Amino acid sequence: MREKLMALLEERQDEMIEIRRYLHAHPELSFQESETAAYIAKWYEGKKALVQTEVGNGHAVVVTIKGGKPGKTIALRGDFDALPITEEADVPFKSENQGVMHACGHDAHTAYLLVLADCLIQLQDEIPGTIKIIHQHAEEKPPGGAKSILATGILDDVGTIFGIHIFPNKPAGEISYRSGFAMAGRTYFKLKIQGVGGHGSSPHKANDAIVAASHFVTAVQTVISRRLNPFDIGVVTIGSFDGKGTFNVIKDSVELEGDVRYMTDETQEMLEREIKKIVKGIETLFGVTSELTYTADYPPLCNDPAVTEQAISYLEKGKGDYLTRISESELLSGSEDFAYYLEKIPGSFFYIGCEPKGVEEAYFNHHPKFTIDEDCLIVAAKSVGEIVCGYFGI
Repeated sequence: MREKLMALLEERQDEMIEIRRYLHAHPELSFQESETAAYIAKWYEGKKALVQTEVGNGHAVVVTIKGGKPGKTIALRGDFDALPITEEADVPFKSENQGVMHACGHDAHTAYLLVLADCLIQLQDEIPGTIKIIHQHAEEKPPGGAKSILATGILDDVGTIFGIHIFPNKPAGEISYRSGFAMAGRTYFKLKIQGVGGHGSSPHKANDAIVAASHFVTAVQTVISRRLNPFDIGVVTIGSFDGKGTFNVIKDSVELEGDVRYMTDETQEMLEREIKKIVKGIETLFGVTSELTYTADYPPLCNDPAVTEQAISYLEKGKGDYLTRISESELLSGSEDFAYYLEKIPGSFFYIGCEPKGVEEAYFNHHPKFTIDEDCLIVAAKSVGEIVCGYFGI
């Protein structure tokens, strides 16, 4: 069956590109992807598969492909939401939705998966088991879509799950992987510090919230430099400091927003504990009050070592054909809600190179000039197809 699948995919490479370009021109934000979801559902009309729409807390589409024989169940996931970015890439299929852009490659994820799923449906009589295709909404915006899809129970029978993400740090034809912890978890926090306002000439009659908040900005970095094990990984970023006022008025309150990244659950727990201690210390030191919102968005992404090793052995068979190189990835500080699936289901998440040809340094994901080498589509389709065939022994 492998040869049949690869031949079908090869014949439909141009179709993948056409789909990707259509989706790129019509991006939709997280939790607002109704037209994209309708496009996906329409793709499966008349095909021999069970299609379930509006799954979870948004517009997810889950497609079940029953094989000709009973057996194991595998799941493949691709996301389809876009970002609130105004596109600056010079492409003829530029976003038609002002201020919204597929700047992270989710259009490519959807395009390859639609064609791969269709080819698997055509060959389903030869599949000894079941394949569930997860077209997921809202990966970019917490709480994301993955956790809610799991909560429906629709994936309770899945034994293994796989996903991919395209990145322009490697050329098309190269796939990278990492066993174990691979991508960071992420926490959002907002801190409001309440002091007492007053006249700039009389600080002794006020309690300056800006001074207290500034000390927090400095002190919170000591969590990384003096509380985190040097062999562990963690980041605390203050991304917003809303202290704007009038030059001669002592500010009575300040709001800060920040981002915390970590590679293990243990590190997350330590960072949360230490950040909360610093907030309490600021209250005592400056006599202010505070209100802290601390929300863990996505957990660290941990690939199952055994599943990853097995999948790599399947991919090795493709080297010299569509696949030019398989490499081990460094740890990535970005976050992915695919991590939620991996907390419940053994699986692995791979990275597909999509670096545009002829550039010295590609614009990375989330940049308004982000572009890809569309050869990555056939690489993604064939590599995931390779894993499916290996998993079922066909």
